[in-house]
Amino acid sequence: MVKGANVGLAALSEDVGSVMVSLGWSSATGEGDADVSVLLLDGDGKVRSDVDFCFYNNPVAGNGSVQLLGKTPTADGSEDRISFDLDAVPEEIDKVVVAASRYGGSRFGELDDLRLTLADSAGEGLVRFAVEEADEVSAVIFGELYRRSGEWKFRAVGQGYASGLAGLATDYGVDIDDDAAEEDAREQGEQEPGQGQECAEEAPLPEPAGQPTAPARVPAQATGARADDAPAAPAQDGPAAPAKPARRPRTAKKKVTLPRTTRKSLADNESWRSSRLFPVPALRSDRERETRATSVVLSVMAQVPEFGRRLTAGFGAPAGRMETFTEVTLPHGESPRRPDGVVRVERAGKLWTALVETKTNGNALKPDQVQAYMDIAARRGYEAVITLSNDVALDGSPLVDVRIDGRRKHKVALWHLSWAEVVHQAQMLIRHEGVGNAAHAWLLQELLHYLQHENSGCHGFQNMGAAWVPVRRGIDDETLCQGDARALEVIENWERLVRQVCLRLGGELGQKVLPVQRARRGSDPGVRRAELADHLCEQGRLNAEIRIEGTPGVLAITADLRTGKLRTSIEVPSAEPGYPLSRVKRLIRRLAEAPADLHIETLVDGPGAGPRGTLERLRPEPADIVPKDGAQITGFRLSLFKGMGSGRGSAETGFIRSVDEAVDRFHAQVVAQVEAPAPRRFRSEEPTG
Repeated sequence: MVKGANVGLAALSEDVGSVMVSLGWSSATGEGDADVSVLLLDGDGKVRSDVDFCFYNNPVAGNGSVQLLGKTPTADGSEDRISFDLDAVPEEIDKVVVAASRYGGSRFGELDDLRLTLADSAGEGLVRFAVEEADEVSAVIFGELYRRSGEWKFRAVGQGYASGLAGLATDYGVDIDDDAAEEDAREQGEQEPGQGQECAEEAPLPEPAGQPTAPARVPAQATGARADDAPAAPAQDGPAAPAKPARRPRTAKKKVTLPRTTRKSLADNESWRSSRLFPVPALRSDRERETRATSVVLSVMAQVPEFGRRLTAGFGAPAGRMETFTEVTLPHGESPRRPDGVVRVERAGKLWTALVETKTNGNALKPDQVQAYMDIAARRGYEAVITLSNDVALDGSPLVDVRIDGRRKHKVALWHLSWAEVVHQAQMLIRHEGVGNAAHAWLLQELLHYLQHENSGCHGFQNMGAAWVPVRRGIDDETLCQGDARALEVIENWERLVRQVCLRLGGELGQKVLPVQRARRGSDPGVRRAELADHLCEQGRLNAEIRIEGTPGVLAITADLRTGKLRTSIEVPSAEPGYPLSRVKRLIRRLAEAPADLHIETLVDGPGAGPRGTLERLRPEPADIVPKDGAQITGFRLSLFKGMGSGRGSAETGFIRSVDEAVDRFHAQVVAQVEAPAPRRFRSEEPTG
């Protein structure tokens, strides 16, 4: 689509009761990022209240009809996905605006390939819109969904805001309690206006106190607006009103989370076994594990709405009453089929149904089984087939190839979940985001205990594949040649492992953790992996980068198959004022609890490498890593080295276990010790009358 164009969704597909909107971008360094927000507007073009403003601190709006699903890695970087249950959008809502904003002085001109894609409930792409000429703006409206004569339509907008998220939100009736500092306002005023007519100077003024139609007031902390995003508030004549007390961020309702550890009240209970809702010691076969795991997960999905919605929203399911079933018999020729489970969601008298096929331990999905379930779903008018296993799906590399009969009018979507992703979503809810009541939190805790038990078979990706040992031997004796298919298999499994590391670490920290993929714009995932496989054959190393929200740099992982060493590292920028020796001393003081074998390398401006040394040696002699030639220090690289497991599995001597331990140790003992640059905050000011 081109800017300003619009299209009716019903003309593109019959499955548009639920749609998925994805916002994507890329950057040459892999470090660009933005925050997605959605505004639900009434007939006057304003939000009804703060609950109609959907952002990362309020990811669900419109009675569950709009949900932010977070970021997912792609071949070109990452994209944010938003689930819309259009049949459930409140009748008072006429328009839904989809936008994104940057912070910290960043602009969208620093990102490449700004795009919006819209897919129907079967996952088939319907709309693609590329946003252009967004160089000097910090917020962009990508598009909007709106009603016309009972039909939902989409309009490609591509409008920029130099005034950032706060300026955009203000135009739609969201008022920010805390005004930006004056110098930030002046900086915004000096920027050129965005692509649309709106800019910082044109943002509407807040309604005077006492007006009955005042817009919804949302604290700056709650909306996620940063100091760089705030609009300049023009001064008004008249006496100043009394200062308002600081307001805490609001949430829709009180959430319940559970503590990480339970305090023991008796000395004896160290050896006692706690009673569990979902016992696991009696499981003896893979069939029992599959049946038990399916029943446990589906039952908790039906009883805990937040959890069920989190797992199914990305598959096009509406927000409604969920029912789940196991071991359902369905006719299929002469031999009836029994899928492991069925998920059914009802909303406004309409049903969304998905068949579920589950595998545990190292069991792979069977193409003939999945194909049969796809055929059954198509004949019976079901919307999806969901596979659930320890494997991790990759872009452009499906786990199961199925045939789609183009003659059938009804489309069925095939989706995949990893057990690691199920564990991640449960951790995020009970440890960090919270659920509706204590009983739901307890159910999730019991589910998490079951999935993480060694007997459950739901341990996530745990095998580097049959090619792992031959590739390592080929690298050792230098017989591995470029183009070898075994090297490509190792690269694919390495990518699966890195994605699982991100899920596990993100669930523990409650932060966004995503792999960084530095690929050329528009490159095909298969081509990118083939190039990485050639590098593996030539250099004998596996490389990956992980971005952890709130940390000052990218965590890099290098597995050197020639030396059997794992290296974890991070580059910390040094923009602090002061003499070089003072900056080095400050860094070493911040690393007081870091391990003595930590390697520190000084990064300098210009060609050549800076001095380096271990923390143990530098503590008494920090001047040893100050450049002797007076070169400008740009930062420091912190690295830890660890022996690499040789086995292809996750046993104590396995490669997967060694990667997990290396990342955990480096984050806990190094990254957590390095203070991230403190974000700039709003300065509260007295409102003008």
